[in-house]
Amino acid sequence: MKALADRRARVVRVRRVQHLQAASEAANAQGRLDQLEDNAARLTALRSSLSVAPGMSSGAALANAVELAQRLDMAREGLASAISNARTVAADRAADRLDARRRQESAEKLEMRAVAEMQRMIELRMSSFARLRPARPGEEDEA
Repeated sequence: MKALADRRARVVRVRRVQHLQAASEAANAQGRLDQLEDNAARLTALRSSLSVAPGMSSGAALANAVELAQRLDMAREGLASAISNARTVAADRAADRLDARRRQESAEKLEMRAVAEMQRMIELRMSSFARLRPARPGEEDEA
């Protein structure tokens, strides 16, 4: 019975490490998603801040502003697919973390059951030894 409890304890330790790894991977994926979304927001803010100064301006200045705006739009559109992929990865990693947590909790319950069963077996053995022990001289009940 002790071997079963030891094995269950070992499984709990492994499941705990697996959960920590899954949580770390989920946090990394979420961080990557946040970083990409922040970059897209900065590109949007930079694009919206482009404006032509009032008054006279040259055609070259207007052409440069338009080209820069187009490049910023292309960069933001390029980030859209990366953000979509990052969202998918982050959702998958979060699901993996939850699955690892469920496996860890299940292993902990099995360990508690094995320990409780081991304790029950020990108590049964102790009580059976007390019943089987022959009475010593002078310990007899005088009823």
